[in-house]
Amino acid sequence: MFIVNSYTLAVVFCFVTMLCWGSWGNTQKMASKSWRYELYYWDYIIGMFLMAVVLGLTMGSTGGEGRSFLPDLAQASWSSIGWVLLGGVIFNASNILLSASTSLAGMSVAFPLGVGLALVLGVFNNYIEAPKGNPLLLFLGVALVVVAIIANGIASGRVPKSDKEDTNKNRKGIIIAICAGVLMSFFYRFVVKGMDIECFEAPAVGKLTPYSAIFIFSVGALLSNLVFNTIVMRHPFVGSPVGYGEYFKGKLSTHLVGVLGGAIWCLGTAFSYIAAGKAGAAISYALGQGAPMIAAIWGVFIWKEFKGARKGTGAYLAVMFAFFIAGLALIIVSGGN
Repeated sequence: MFIVNSYTLAVVFCFVTMLCWGSWGNTQKMASKSWRYELYYWDYIIGMFLMAVVLGLTMGSTGGEGRSFLPDLAQASWSSIGWVLLGGVIFNASNILLSASTSLAGMSVAFPLGVGLALVLGVFNNYIEAPKGNPLLLFLGVALVVVAIIANGIASGRVPKSDKEDTNKNRKGIIIAICAGVLMSFFYRFVVKGMDIECFEAPAVGKLTPYSAIFIFSVGALLSNLVFNTIVMRHPFVGSPVGYGEYFKGKLSTHLVGVLGGAIWCLGTAFSYIAAGKAGAAISYALGQGAPMIAAIWGVFIWKEFKGARKGTGAYLAVMFAFFIAGLALIIVSGGN
């Protein structure tokens, strides 16, 4: 399988993760013009699963180091599989909430708040499980990210709402984003428990490596979606219930947009797992969770989600971007010490 052997390349992989995790929401925005997010999410999960299979049969099955994808799956212990499946279930619950929040409050609010909170809590969770890097620099970087999240929240409150319904939707989106962030902060730690991130070249017997882990993870997300998304379809956060019949009425192009979103997220996650062997779980997770900054860029400059905001809102957005960048820089430096 393909293995990252340098910290510099690991950081590059983490930046790809950040770009993927911060950009998949664009596909939801594109599909939302004619497609409920609950229906979009089925295609998203399918895309995630298909990309996991493709990565396993390509990058996971080439090179002379480590175990190849299929032999790695065959030797995995049930406990390792169980931990990664649990990570997939937890992620799916949190990501459905994040998707709901995006539909209510927009990318530039849902991602910085939900994923930013997941970054802060997740770094602590992952560092406790697998400490690696300079803790002072790492947690100082996280503190700067917290400031960025606060600045984003203030900026969001300065966007005028057209009526009471829009105000309630935005408030509900913020609450859902917070719930998503708390849940999302735990999934990575459980996945890592089922992997041997210390030595991908000669992994421990029974443990999973990145390519088998992302496949098992996607299976957990797919299976749990049968429960979670069915509940959300019947009891949506906003609007009337939607049935499965609506899903099969969708255009092929609309379905493919959702599949693309899931594939983008899965690629980023796989790269995060691959990088974890060299950078450590906490740093790999933290860099990937710089996604809120990417999502905010999309939301602010492409989707114009802060259009019409009160004077001075741009200053808060500038603070958000500056502190996110400074925080990520400290996180990178922490791993080189």
